[in-house]
Amino acid sequence: MAGDSLSASDATVLIECPDSELGRMLAIARTLRDRAKGRIVTYSRKIFLPITNLCRDRCTYCTFRRDPGESGAWTMLPQEIRQWSARGRELGCKEALMCLGDKPEVAFKEYRATLADLGVRSTMEYVGRACEISLKEGLLPHTNAGLMTRAEMIALRPLNASLGLMLESVSPRLRMRGEVHQWAPDKDPAKRLAMIDQAGQLAIPFTTGILLGIGETPAERAQSLIAIRDLHERQGHIQEVIIQNFRAKPEIAMAAAPEPEALEMARAIATARIVLGAGMNVQAPPNLSPDQIELFLDSGLNDWGGISPLTPDFVNPEAPWPHLERLAERCAAAGFELRERLAIYPEYINDSWLDPGIRPLVDRLWSNIAGDNS
Repeated sequence: MAGDSLSASDATVLIECPDSELGRMLAIARTLRDRAKGRIVTYSRKIFLPITNLCRDRCTYCTFRRDPGESGAWTMLPQEIRQWSARGRELGCKEALMCLGDKPEVAFKEYRATLADLGVRSTMEYVGRACEISLKEGLLPHTNAGLMTRAEMIALRPLNASLGLMLESVSPRLRMRGEVHQWAPDKDPAKRLAMIDQAGQLAIPFTTGILLGIGETPAERAQSLIAIRDLHERQGHIQEVIIQNFRAKPEIAMAAAPEPEALEMARAIATARIVLGAGMNVQAPPNLSPDQIELFLDSGLNDWGGISPLTPDFVNPEAPWPHLERLAERCAAAGFELRERLAIYPEYINDSWLDPGIRPLVDRLWSNIAGDNS
């Protein structure tokens, strides 16, 4: 509460707090949130563009990835990206979330042929084209494309309001035999931390977060939050941190694995708020915990992430987005006002963080939102 920086051991004590202390912990998290954010909770009106679901990684909890030729495999064509973007704009969307698998051209010669047919040399080059299409339709891209090189981020910066990469967990143990990331070379935490750090060096507003329920311990969750905080203290570029819960699905290897309980999520959200500070934007996806809206607000959260009136959550297709009017009503009943934001948070809308090429569209869309919010 005094603003002191907490250690990893402090964070572990918080995230492992007993039920008897949880109420006190949540109260501290709420107080910190209210100091900087007041009683405003935000969301981004988006479309979800799954550019390709081909992926070289094989995480045991994923239903998104496919191999070429497998049922449900796809790569979006330019005309589809254009049509979805135009329809999203008509429905009031401002964000185009570019989501895709990690480096599919490394693993699949069929996909390399697809890229050649599309007239590009790499997945990242094609993502850049997708961003250009969405920009022309009036949407702000936010690309979450897995591990990217410094050169790829430099190329995408003028075409994106922000970039993202889920850290998931800082634990290298999850890459060991029998663990969830054994067959996922791009989930090496050292590589993901390095990319997030490079994004800060390039002055790119960035989204990251942790994933609960994939075999990590509470202490490892705390260590992951500390690692995110340390990156942000060096670079100042992390605009939001997502606390996301694993969802079991019948078609995955982890079909029988337990999902994180509501109070586990509350502990993680409150720990994130206390560790990351009053000013951080802390988010949890509302479609993955539709019965916990009030609890999560009570835990120090101030954002619900992207919500789409057009496209499903392709990563968790069984979990529909909440209806915005109903979500606003529940927030209001809990004492909060639900407001729209962009894919870039207001505090990053300045020349230090935005490429001059994308700044005019950001300013125009933010002016429209600010007018609506007032």
